[in-house]
Amino acid sequence: MSERPEGVDPLALEQQVCFALSVAARSVVAVYRPLLEPMGLTHPQYLVMLALWQHAPLSGRDLSRLLQLDPGTLSPLLKRLEAAGYLRRERDPSDERSLAVTLTDSGAALRSRAELIPAAIVQRLGLPVEDLQHLNAVLTQVIAAANRSGGDPTSPGAGAAAQASA
Repeated sequence: MSERPEGVDPLALEQQVCFALSVAARSVVAVYRPLLEPMGLTHPQYLVMLALWQHAPLSGRDLSRLLQLDPGTLSPLLKRLEAAGYLRRERDPSDERSLAVTLTDSGAALRSRAELIPAAIVQRLGLPVEDLQHLNAVLTQVIAAANRSGGDPTSPGAGAAAQASA
């Protein structure tokens, strides 16, 4: 265990990784909001659409795993996207227990509008693309470390991992 520098409070808010991640997530989602609203999407719905644009068709189980969302969180997102006409949820004829999620023509066509979003986000954030790519890589490592320590958001007992502070 490393010793803390003299005079540094280990419980200081600004020292907490969880606080920085939480504020960063809310702040970045707020940057996305004005770009997504004209498309009729919330940020969680946008993530579902990104997964489907890349991998459709997907089973509900695979989509849940890919997005690291529990089925109870994913289901209302799918229901709203289906009501908007962007996707279809159908029982898999070969396995009635499995839900198949596919894009509609309207959902597939929405991709061309969404392709403008990444560049707009980079421009609005005003950070070099390389910095954002590095941040993405570091956050991917943080996610993997949290999942290894029992912090997998889709597993029972999630959140039992100890809090990390920088």
